[in-house]
Amino acid sequence: MTLTPRIAALLTLPAMLWAGNALLGRLLAPSLPPLLLNCLRWWLALAILLPLGWRAVATPEKRAEIRARWRPLAVLGLLGVGAYNALQYLALHTSTPINVTLIAASIPVWMMLVGAIFYRERPRPTQLLGALLSLAGVVIVLVRGDLLQIGSIRLVAGDLWILVAALSWAGYSWQLARPPASMSGEQRPDWNWAEALMVQVLFGLAWATLSAVGEAIWMPQPVLWSPTVVAALVFIAVGPSVVAYRCWGLGVGAVGPALAGFFANLTPLFAALLSAALLGEPPHLYHGLAFALIVGGIFVSNRR
Repeated sequence: MTLTPRIAALLTLPAMLWAGNALLGRLLAPSLPPLLLNCLRWWLALAILLPLGWRAVATPEKRAEIRARWRPLAVLGLLGVGAYNALQYLALHTSTPINVTLIAASIPVWMMLVGAIFYRERPRPTQLLGALLSLAGVVIVLVRGDLLQIGSIRLVAGDLWILVAALSWAGYSWQLARPPASMSGEQRPDWNWAEALMVQVLFGLAWATLSAVGEAIWMPQPVLWSPTVVAALVFIAVGPSVVAYRCWGLGVGAVGPALAGFFANLTPLFAALLSAALLGEPPHLYHGLAFALIVGGIFVSNRR
């Protein structure tokens, strides 16, 4: 299917919403602990998904389908809901939305690495070249554009957290691409998009809730409630968690993941614009260079 204005809008909206999520994660850092923010986000998202996906748990037979597949579902919930978003919010406590989204844009590189190590997927020469270009972009972000400091990189904690988050998302993506037998083919449960997402959120919430409890015990931080905090939570639960997922699924189904991936890499651009407008954190020249290298690397890696 060709790229129509409607499909382009469907793929652009998630990038805008994910950029907004990064911005709000930064703004909410003084008010909400990061793991609690992740936990509350997905509890609210579950409340939104229940009316849409309740059939996945409506009967004893449906619940038995889930119990029989609890191991792969628990892994998906951990990597996609419990870990990736929590680590992103941790990163935003000490790093900027521009840096976080730029480093996260290198996820295709980490997907290639995970595929080579755990799934014996040998990368093509163009993929290796693309990976080098994207990694160069990440390095430029890490050294804040000062290549003379490359021998003594001083990472802030947020840079490390988002690197771990990128690896988590790469593992999550491979779990979706290469599911076990119980989650593929004729054995795959007949779930629609809302039911599939709701089941993942159910398992992810177990991890997210446990981590939030641990955070409250070992790293307590006061919660500063306000109407603005509540409004931000509602936006995060509705936009980046549900609307973006649905629009992305429709867009990828229409034009395929390779072309859709270029729209995902608009996220750092939107994050830069929002940060400049709302946080007073304008992008620097090295952000533009890093963005060009990362997107260029992904473009090269998708050429045959």
